[in-house]
Amino acid sequence: MIKTYFHQQELAYTGKELHSHFALSSFNIIGDSLVAFVGPCNISGDDLVDMEEALSRQTIYSPKMLHFIAEFFGMDIHQVVLWQRLLVSIAMSSITEQKKRIHIERDGDDLYVGDKKLSISVATVSPVSALVHLGINIDVTGVNFPTIGLQELNLHPEGLALFILEAFAREVEGARLAISKVRGVD
Repeated sequence: MIKTYFHQQELAYTGKELHSHFALSSFNIIGDSLVAFVGPCNISGDDLVDMEEALSRQTIYSPKMLHFIAEFFGMDIHQVVLWQRLLVSIAMSSITEQKKRIHIERDGDDLYVGDKKLSISVATVSPVSALVHLGINIDVTGVNFPTIGLQELNLHPEGLALFILEAFAREVEGARLAISKVRGVD
């Protein structure tokens, strides 16, 4: 069973948070988890997991984002990238369910409204688990890149987070049930 949690206090995301047992060390949550929180984002240098971004010496910045960190045990990089894409797809459908007139497009693990980037995401593995970070812009003040945030879309971050957490947990549990109820074939 996947455990979900929304942390009420603001936390900064610097990339260092994407490590095994983040949910355990930060929120006392053991096992597969998806946690969410709001806070600034500032990732650079060795904390960039995406090698293209690291090699081009990018800095990823947003004054305020809705962050999700997922951790799965016993999963490889191929599997976690698929779970990452599912999480991003659920985020997209959650936003469009709440704001029907907004057209969002998903390009891999990124969400866009028109040519403005709404989210960032990365998936990776540690020695003991597989990890995903998804950040959805809230406030894009001072970002020197075509971006859009939840403020402009008139969406409340906590309500959206709770919606996404619940929808993702349902999908994970549904997938696990589907796996457990079929027989093998020759």
